[in-house]
Amino acid sequence: MALLHLLHDWARVPLAAVTVDHGLRPNSAGEAAHVAAICDGLGIPHSVLKWQGWDGRGNLQDQARRTRYSMMADWAREAGLSAVALGHTQDDQAETFLLRLSRQAGLEGLSAMRPRVTHYGMAFDRPMLALARNDLRTYLTERGVRWVEDPSNEDAAFERVRVRQALEVLATLGLDTASVATSVKYLQDADEALAVVTNRYAEDKVTSVAGDLIFDRTDLRRQPHDIMRRLLAGGLRWVASADYAPRKAPLAEAMNQVIEGENTALHGCRVLVSGMTVRIARELAAVSGVVTPTDRPWDGRWRLDGPHAPDLEVRALGEAVNECPNWRETGLPRASLLSSPAVWRGDRLVAAPVAGLNNGWTAQTRDAGDFATSLIVH
Repeated sequence: MALLHLLHDWARVPLAAVTVDHGLRPNSAGEAAHVAAICDGLGIPHSVLKWQGWDGRGNLQDQARRTRYSMMADWAREAGLSAVALGHTQDDQAETFLLRLSRQAGLEGLSAMRPRVTHYGMAFDRPMLALARNDLRTYLTERGVRWVEDPSNEDAAFERVRVRQALEVLATLGLDTASVATSVKYLQDADEALAVVTNRYAEDKVTSVAGDLIFDRTDLRRQPHDIMRRLLAGGLRWVASADYAPRKAPLAEAMNQVIEGENTALHGCRVLVSGMTVRIARELAAVSGVVTPTDRPWDGRWRLDGPHAPDLEVRALGEAVNECPNWRETGLPRASLLSSPAVWRGDRLVAAPVAGLNNGWTAQTRDAGDFATSLIVH
């Protein structure tokens, strides 16, 4: 609510507001209506998006957060907006830091919330990270604006609430939200510096061939541990078109296997190690069920051009690579070709441009420059 009023007073761009109603509390619809009334008074268009995907299993807060970002990203694109502003505060920053500290996060995790991030292809801004929650409540009170408290913010069953309560105790020792936020800023500066170093390495040393990333194995092994970790984690995320990098333990195991010269599979990718190179390729099992029309992106990274038709679709090539007489001439590993895009008419293979069976079709994907950039912006 504070973000809404601050942007109304200070923003110099057209605004629109959105409420995601998860339907998890009896009063959620009424709260969304309350926001709509406030927006109407401010002359700001307001939309309500309803989530109906909770099946009672898994981590509720994590699923709700992921779905919320996805729905807001789609809404913003449809509305022609360039970014979505979020109301996270200095308190949220401190709470997130302690949550990640309890999970033994590394530098990237402890750097916590960034002023700008990208989720589902949309920019999300957090303009209030330097503002304390109590200051915003004072601001709203002075304006005579009523807000609604989420009762889950007092429910100790949630880990974040327990962390919030712990911060109240730590504040008596001088470890308040402001001091934590200051330390987080120093960590962010260090993380950004390492990201730049990793980016420059990728620009100079990493190549991309047919959607695979290729590293010089000897040179990769010479890099400091954290740079090697960032390169592999970022490479796996990039090839898989994933929002998140692999978890720490399996990533550490994959790094050991790369050092020892062993192939491995992780994060929907194959990591193929030879004496000279490390290649990250898509895993066939991860894309075997991905089906799109020929005029739509496939696996989030491939675009095919050719004689499109309604009865054609894009699927993984798979074992039909054997139907491509020139696949060996491409110089690509068979494992890479298995997960490459192919044009199908029912069960009949029409084209597999990555595997040399063109038949009037071409396939384009991202290049190593995109990967290098992703190591800084993600």
